[in-house]
Amino acid sequence: MTTLQLYIDDSGSRFPDHKPDAARADGMDWFALGGVLIEKDDLATALDLYRAFVGPWGIDYPLHSTKIRGRRGEFRWLGRDADRAGRFYRELGDFLVSLPVIGTACVVDRPGYNHRYQERYGDQRWLMCKTAYTIVIERALKYAQQRGAELEVFFEEAGAREDRALVEYHRELKRNGMPFDQGTSAGYDGLSPEAFRDGLLGDPARVTKKSPLMQVADLYLYPMVKAGYEPYPPFDQLHAASRVIDALISEEERTRLGIKYSCFELVQNGERPDR
Repeated sequence: MTTLQLYIDDSGSRFPDHKPDAARADGMDWFALGGVLIEKDDLATALDLYRAFVGPWGIDYPLHSTKIRGRRGEFRWLGRDADRAGRFYRELGDFLVSLPVIGTACVVDRPGYNHRYQERYGDQRWLMCKTAYTIVIERALKYAQQRGAELEVFFEEAGAREDRALVEYHRELKRNGMPFDQGTSAGYDGLSPEAFRDGLLGDPARVTKKSPLMQVADLYLYPMVKAGYEPYPPFDQLHAASRVIDALISEEERTRLGIKYSCFELVQNGERPDR
C-alpha cells in the first residue's frame, strides 16, 4: 500500500487569549497547523531538489520562513543586496513549485474563534492547536484514503508540553474520532475512530527544523495562512502549479478536503475587532 507522509509546522500562538501584534497592518491574528503531503517514494526526489537549491547559495542552515520574509538572522544578507535578494526569492519560488508535494493546512482566526466560543465556554475553550490538529489530520487522511494510501504524520518539535498535546490529540482521534459537536459538524462527514486506527500509521513523529521536509512545510504554511486574509502572490504561485490541495479537488470537495479556514466569518464580513 502507498504511504503518504504529512509534515506539519505551526504558525502563530495557540492560546485563545494571546494579544495580537498591534504593528500588523494586515490585521492578521491566527493559529495554524499545516505543511505538505508527499508520497514516501518521492522523498529522495524532494531531497535532491532541496540540495540542488541550497547548495549553490551556500546555505547550510534551515530555510526559515519568518527569517526569510523579514531578512533577519542568517538571512539578513537578503537586506544588503536587492538584486541578489530578488534572484534568491525567484529561485526559492521555483524550487517550491518543483517539489512533488501538496500543501494543506488548518488556519484558525483568533478573533473569530473567541467570538464564536468565548461567551459559551469561557476559560474552558480548547487551545487552538486541538482544533487545527484534528482538522488537518482528518482532511489529510481523507485525501490519502481516496488514493488508497495510509498516512504517516511528522511534526516540528515545539516543547515538551506542546509535543505531548499533539500526540494525545492523535491518539484521541484513534480512540474516539472527531471531537466536535456532531450536530453542528454533521455536514463535514467526519471519519470514524476505526478509520483513524486503520489509516494512521502509529503516533506522530517529532522532528527538528533540520529536516528538509519540515523546512518545506514551514515555507508552504505561511502562504496558506496569508491567503485566508488577502490575496498573496506566493500562494497564487503554488496554486497555479497545483501544489496546494485546493487546486487538485473540486469546489464541492473543498468543504471536506481543502485548506480549512476556521472561524473566518469576521474576516469574510470585514468585521475585525478593535486593535
